[in-house]
Amino acid sequence: MAGICSVCGLPEELCMCEEIAREQQQIIIRSDKRRYGKIVTVVTGINTSDINVDELARTLKTKCAAGGTIKGGNIELQGDHVKKVQKVLAEMGFKVGLKGDGA
Repeated sequence: MAGICSVCGLPEELCMCEEIAREQQQIIIRSDKRRYGKIVTVVTGINTSDINVDELARTLKTKCAAGGTIKGGNIELQGDHVKKVQKVLAEMGFKVGLKGDGA
């Protein structure tokens, strides 16, 4: 028998909590220039209590074919992947905004 969601009280198969959390979050994507001119794509605004950040980071790293890490609830990907990350997150149901030029 499946467990019950502690947030909505529905069985885990019917739980919509994570989908609702995705729709309500405003995620910002930006690219930063780091040491030695290296570009890093930073994804901020993720509510770590509602979304599994480890799983999301793993998905983004796979889709972008890049290394990355999680620092302070933000996902950092090696390289300039702003457009690709925006597309992937939009397909997953997140509201996504860009900061800066996004180029």
